[in-house]
Amino acid sequence: MRLPPYVRGQTHHPGAHRYGAVLPGAKFGVARVRVGFTGVMTRRRILVLGGTAWLGREIARAAVSRGHEVTCVARGESGEAPDGVTLVRADRDHEDGLAAVATSTSTATSTEPWDAVIDVSRQPGQVRRAVRDLAASGLYIFVSTGNVYADQNASGADEDAPLLDPLAADVMESMADYGQAKVACERAVLDGFGPERSLVARSGLIGGPGDLSGRTGYWPTRFAHPSGSDGAVLVPGDRELSTQVIDVRDLAMWLVRAAEGDAGSASDGARSSARGIMNAMGDRVSLGDHLATARAVAGHTGPLVAAETEWLVRHGVEEFAGPKSLPLWLSDPDWRGFMARSNARAKASGLTLRPLAETLADVLAWELGAGMEQPHGAGLSEAEERELLAELAQAMSAPG
Repeated sequence: MRLPPYVRGQTHHPGAHRYGAVLPGAKFGVARVRVGFTGVMTRRRILVLGGTAWLGREIARAAVSRGHEVTCVARGESGEAPDGVTLVRADRDHEDGLAAVATSTSTATSTEPWDAVIDVSRQPGQVRRAVRDLAASGLYIFVSTGNVYADQNASGADEDAPLLDPLAADVMESMADYGQAKVACERAVLDGFGPERSLVARSGLIGGPGDLSGRTGYWPTRFAHPSGSDGAVLVPGDRELSTQVIDVRDLAMWLVRAAEGDAGSASDGARSSARGIMNAMGDRVSLGDHLATARAVAGHTGPLVAAETEWLVRHGVEEFAGPKSLPLWLSDPDWRGFMARSNARAKASGLTLRPLAETLADVLAWELGAGMEQPHGAGLSEAEERELLAELAQAMSAPG
């Protein structure tokens, strides 16, 4: 079965441990790190369900930077938690996986209620149990996805667009069920907390430093290091297609400010009115402008060699992500709205987006610092690009 473009390259990545080794100690338990609180914010008790992989770690880091008391619940297999947090090692697949942090459950002694819970899970059973065990918390923030929408064609669609049917099972067995699993997670949160005590943040494509998928790092890195001696880079011919990237740091900070609620400082513009359902996505940028920005931050001056969609498909080049792909190129008519949704509601609530050039420059610096040999889940290898460029040059020079 051929997976839709949005799930290609979204499997576990061998570079996921790049953030550091698993903290020593028992397999499950509590590892405490000294908290250095120096902020002036009203301090919140924030529980991050996750916190050792990319987005969860960035959320925890942002919360600590704003002076909050942060606890992360994770198995600890994706890396270490940021400095300044309490890491509770636990497996959420177990019925009592949240016993150490639960606020309302028959399987554990209730703890003081959390001011906010931030959850990044994709497994409905994990979310249903968390809603049950953390029911006394003040706010539940769930990071969902734009993949929940039933129609990925329409450009500019907002949060009221129809959704996929929810997954009935507790466990998502395949990435083909990703969107339906997230719908089920959303329903559990909204049923348990209501729109007044919850935020469902439907994230778009996340990019920036630490993006092991390669979807946002491929283009600036390729422009910085072309595969051929003449500096040529193969690009899609249809550059009017939409792209939409949100920097992981902007998403994390907005979620933390939502967790602060009325505790946010008006003087630093941090107060957030984010509640209910919102598309947490970047601004829409044409593929041509995205490539031009990536080229500028990389200082590329070589030629751009454009290949039309039909030619790329015939030569086995995949869309969007995955091996032998051109990242962010999404020409399938059924998916042209995937990176073209409205983010107006989230921006009105306080979502602030940095310039795309800053995101791409920072991800390029991270890519170069991590080493060009690191594995990626998207893009063309240098050998693949050279072969395609040679075949395209031959086809363009052939008579007739």
